[in-house]
Amino acid sequence: MGLFSRKSSKTPTDADSVTSKASRTTSNLQSPLSTKTMNGSSVAIPPPPTINVPLPPPPDPRHDPAAYLRSIYAVRDRSSIIHQKAKRNQLNHFDVDPTKFEETAAYLVSIIKIDARERTRRLLDLFLVSVLLDAGAGTQWSYKSKESGKTYRRSEGLAVASLEMFKAGYFSGDPTEPYQVNASGLNRLSPGQLAIGLQVSDVNPIAGLEGRTGLLSRLAEALEKPEYFGSTSRPGNILDYLLSHPSTQMSSDPIVLIPTLWDVLTHCLASIWPDSRTKIDGVSLGDAWPCSSMPSPPHAQPWESIVPFHKLTQWLCYSLMAPMTRLLKIQFAGVELLTGLPEYRNGGLLIDTGLVTLKPADAKRGVGAYHHNATVKGQPCMEVVPLFSADDDVVVEWRALTIGFLDDLLVEVNHLLKLEGSNKLSLAQMLEAGSWKGGRELAEVSRPNTKQPPIMILSDGTVF
Repeated sequence: MGLFSRKSSKTPTDADSVTSKASRTTSNLQSPLSTKTMNGSSVAIPPPPTINVPLPPPPDPRHDPAAYLRSIYAVRDRSSIIHQKAKRNQLNHFDVDPTKFEETAAYLVSIIKIDARERTRRLLDLFLVSVLLDAGAGTQWSYKSKESGKTYRRSEGLAVASLEMFKAGYFSGDPTEPYQVNASGLNRLSPGQLAIGLQVSDVNPIAGLEGRTGLLSRLAEALEKPEYFGSTSRPGNILDYLLSHPSTQMSSDPIVLIPTLWDVLTHCLASIWPDSRTKIDGVSLGDAWPCSSMPSPPHAQPWESIVPFHKLTQWLCYSLMAPMTRLLKIQFAGVELLTGLPEYRNGGLLIDTGLVTLKPADAKRGVGAYHHNATVKGQPCMEVVPLFSADDDVVVEWRALTIGFLDDLLVEVNHLLKLEGSNKLSLAQMLEAGSWKGGRELAEVSRPNTKQPPIMILSDGTVF
């Protein structure tokens, strides 16, 4: 008898039960948890919201039993008869031990958690390598996807390329486990192999190929820290380190501190940056540079003249948080400490909208550098823009002002959208949906042939 059926004075038959269920005019349509394949593993897709709509009634078995038994309505209805007998241990062929029910459910929970953790580790593997590869590719390079056949440039191209290389096992030292990154896999990567994976050739050059290869080679060495990356030397094993860290608050939804994640990345990855970077007391600072607009000796200490950006480390934080939050419901405290990314899309937006303008003397110097660089084979020679090296004072100042203006723009954008409280856009949301996309679109409109930013950076494959 249906749950909402009226009591009857007669004993109901199976057909009566079906008829009473059919008397309902609406039903909940809610799909079970489905999956899709990402990076070689199944990722759970949350069910759509419950939808209340009228459904047609099931066929009446008293009039058309064949139609009823062929319908979806009949499957659970008829099986429920045996299910109820099973609960009473009245089956013909099986004995049922109800004390094992909770144990069975607990086993499923353990499997789900293990599976979710491994999926998260794989995504952390992928995202770390993808971010490190995503320094400026230059204007000449493009990547044609082996899966879709589409051609991508710049960051989009590097993202697609790193995904397809990951799936092909480029970064794994274990041929039976291609969907991972480990030290042994990175150690065997040569510039030639990386060039093949990125489709680099004389007619499709990429900026900083040697620099990227060196970065991955040094990453392999950095991964040989079992306390952070486990015995298998995988980036994804930082998940286990974070969950077991004393500062992590373990509850139904674990809470990880951003400073804890940051310390892991900066400490473990400090050795991967080139020795030529800025140093204080012999310690390499990574993506940090002196700037003439900052206080300087003799009126300030030497460290006060340096502007830290740590763009790739920040990008790693943003990227690595995503799978941990989505798959494992891990929350991060201190996200507001992260800044807008000081890179050419966000910075280019400020120039292409006219908010900031390069001063004439610097523009002239940069254009001269562009023309000189254009004499090098494979370098762009149209749609002239100023060009500087990553450590040039112009670039350092540009990146610093980009961070500040992105903070200001977030406040104004939320004001214009009339968003308040918990409805406000976060900085990460504005970056993804607004400034980065806007900077790219303005570059495409302003310089349609090269789609390059309004200021070009000489890239070594490890910055910007």
